[in-house]
Amino acid sequence: MSGLALWTAGRASFEEKGTVRRMDIFQIRLTRPLTPLAFFVGPARRTAGPALSSSLSFSFSTTKGDPPMMRRSRPKRTAAASAASMGELQRLGKVPSGLQFTHGSLEPGTSSSLQASSLVEEQGTDEIQFPLQGKTVDELAPRMRFAPSPTGSLHVGGARTALYNWLVAKKGQLDFPGENGAFVLRVEDTDIARSTKESENSVLADLTWLGLNWDEGPDNALAQYGPYRQSERGQLYTKGAQKLMEEGKAYPCFSTKEELERMKEEQEKAGIPPRYDGTWRDADPELVRQKMEAGDEFTVRFKVPPGARVVIDDAVRGTVSWDAEATVGDFILLRSSGVPVYNFCVAVDDATMGITTVIRAEEHLTNTLRQGLILDALGAPRPKYAHCSLILGEDKQKLSKRHGATSCDQFRLDGFLPDAMINYLALLGWNDGTENEIFTRDELVEAFDINRIVKSPSVFDMDKLKWVNSQHLKMTTIEDLMDLVKQQMDWKGIFHATASPDKIKDFVFASTAVAKQMMETTQDAATNAQKVLGYGLPASFDNLKDREAKRMIEQGNFYPIAQKIIAQVEASEFPLPDPDNLLAAFRDENQKLIEEDSKTGGSAYSYPQAYKAHMKALAKETGAKGKNLFHPVRLALTGEMSGQDVTKQLSLLAMAEAEGTPVDPQVAQLKSFQDRLQHLKAFCDTIPEQFRAPASKEDAKNPSKGSSSSAGAASSSPAEGGTGAAASVADPLNTYDGPPISALDIRVGRIQKVWTHEEADKLYCEEIDVGEDEPRMIASGLRPYLKEEDMEGKLVLVLCNLKARNLVGFPSHGMVLCASNADHTEVKLVNPPVDAKIGERVTVPDMGFEDPELSAPFAENKVGKKKVFEKLAPFLVTSKYGVPEFLGRPLMTSAGVCTSPIPDGTVS
Repeated sequence: MSGLALWTAGRASFEEKGTVRRMDIFQIRLTRPLTPLAFFVGPARRTAGPALSSSLSFSFSTTKGDPPMMRRSRPKRTAAASAASMGELQRLGKVPSGLQFTHGSLEPGTSSSLQASSLVEEQGTDEIQFPLQGKTVDELAPRMRFAPSPTGSLHVGGARTALYNWLVAKKGQLDFPGENGAFVLRVEDTDIARSTKESENSVLADLTWLGLNWDEGPDNALAQYGPYRQSERGQLYTKGAQKLMEEGKAYPCFSTKEELERMKEEQEKAGIPPRYDGTWRDADPELVRQKMEAGDEFTVRFKVPPGARVVIDDAVRGTVSWDAEATVGDFILLRSSGVPVYNFCVAVDDATMGITTVIRAEEHLTNTLRQGLILDALGAPRPKYAHCSLILGEDKQKLSKRHGATSCDQFRLDGFLPDAMINYLALLGWNDGTENEIFTRDELVEAFDINRIVKSPSVFDMDKLKWVNSQHLKMTTIEDLMDLVKQQMDWKGIFHATASPDKIKDFVFASTAVAKQMMETTQDAATNAQKVLGYGLPASFDNLKDREAKRMIEQGNFYPIAQKIIAQVEASEFPLPDPDNLLAAFRDENQKLIEEDSKTGGSAYSYPQAYKAHMKALAKETGAKGKNLFHPVRLALTGEMSGQDVTKQLSLLAMAEAEGTPVDPQVAQLKSFQDRLQHLKAFCDTIPEQFRAPASKEDAKNPSKGSSSSAGAASSSPAEGGTGAAASVADPLNTYDGPPISALDIRVGRIQKVWTHEEADKLYCEEIDVGEDEPRMIASGLRPYLKEEDMEGKLVLVLCNLKARNLVGFPSHGMVLCASNADHTEVKLVNPPVDAKIGERVTVPDMGFEDPELSAPFAENKVGKKKVFEKLAPFLVTSKYGVPEFLGRPLMTSAGVCTSPIPDGTVS
């Protein structure tokens, strides 16, 4: 027959009920005007089993080109016209006689779509089934769904939606064992131009990484309510559209694009919201029949009932209603290409899959109007709805790529744990009514309640996510983290390609152990290893940028101690890691792993214990104690003022230097121990003469003691077991090795207003004047301990250089300092003197506050990132007289010492 061109597009295989099938895929171009293009699939050989079903899918398209693209079926063709075209193909011998062709959908050349066609065929022409028909949703096991579009990566917002649905489904499976509850994964790929298989695979991989495993989805299309890709459910949508047309609830619309555009322009000129004017809503049936037989293009539009209203009881937003007639015109269900529109697919899918509750983002709220109208017209029960607020960036704009990493895969690459991610995602819009912020997966399933999803938007805080991740890292064993750390090191290229697996394992173990207490991501362990292997001391004293290190050197202890270390190393008198036992620093005397960095490893005669003994001897020899010894030693050996245990760092360095090392020295930025010793020598030569010795030997031997007897740092009374004379006691400042208290910006504030947080049972919201242009908004967990009237108008101490973050939807910027007893059953405000000035900074004697430059508080990011407050908190206590202290020194204002009603307590 002339005018017909045939291309063989390929052959696809698929499995049906244990039988492997093969089908040839053909693409056909018909050059006649009414049938520009068609494609169909025909059966090929099969390996075993019964004959193929006698019904296969085909579609028509006006796409031109060689070869044409496969497209969905077009409702413009009458059954007679379709049959005639297929008859021509059968006479050519290209189609087996006896095959019945029906409208449907098919992805080009994929086994899944062929399988889907077979499944739809088996359903026959029965009425569409709605599993929830006649049932009460509250009495059923929840069937929840996550329905991503495969047009890109899975981002934070989508992951949170998936998580909330997963949590409800999992809890439902516990509450309704053995019933039909499920977490359903449905791929909404009706956007043919943008949907890709790569994106679908990426989304599924991200969900798998998060541990949000689905019970029904595209990988088990034979499940009860499959297939689970919208591109494979075309025949179901066609059925739905035909049902609505037969019942007069939908109609064919032959308005052309040009006519619709003119209609829109005229409405806009008249100041009317653009909408379809209903030209074909009640058209003459005879005219419709003629248009159909002529093969004219048409869409299928939904006929919005006059006076229709849609009302939902949203679990998050309460009652929401729409005047349908005033809000939307008659909207499209099927495009002229036969492709169903998003809202039609969603409504049909939710109803036919028995979805009980739809949790999704608030941007989908307006879609509920159209979906509700469609479901009502089909006679299908509606699911319940919960529309969650958007997730914002820190600039309060919708979260996007400009805010940094937002795709789940990027978080995986950056070293976040899946359990930490779902913990943090759960908190972006939900809380359990307590101050608890760390949840295991099982705890989330148990605690999650859809009714506690908050209405206010959530702000994505990367620092908060890192903190949550750090808590999960602490709860994870070193052994369980090692593979993740090795993965990070592999990505950095730290190891030689031919390195011994055993040596790699030892190095990864040591790197994980040394970083475990400080790392916020597994990437930090790899980065920290590079830092440990490097040497941060600059070439000269003048180039030293670290303000704290420079001040320490200027005090005069560094130079003599560094010279002593250099001499001892050259004389082989300085203890170094044992090449035969390089892991000694990471295990205790019982060979158990050391999780806490503050604990020294090794048995009685091991390197760590030898180093410890040597430091005692060095202290005795130089007269330097506490930070006057440890800071110079650390800077000399590691090039840093702070970090992990020195014996662990030097052991890791020794592993990287040892024979057969797995480490690539260039990538790892390795500076050997001998190289850093030479560097240290050169650096010491640049130190000015006036800084090469302490001011006086007497000062070095007798560091200053606290001046206030109320602080209890310098004397004891007979009642305390003293002798009646001033008895010398050890000054805790001498052994303190943490960040300076001046890092904190603690100010005097006055609480102007207090109210109860509407979403959290234990939180107060406070408006506090701290001497800035605007009052600080701060949330605190004081509701169980104090009444609002006990707080309003009171002077308080406020930690001001904490980064702002959302606490259960409330933007909190700072922390009110309180004193509490040992078991935290009593909590009271710390009180500045009544004459203290609003906004003045709290100081501590002997801590360098007299030098404004050196005592400047740390930036907010540094306080959070370096866990400064967490490191200082153990030393913030109240004396037996209730005086808040740091290392025995009182917290003071210009008006005097701060106080609290709780003795022998803690301050936080």
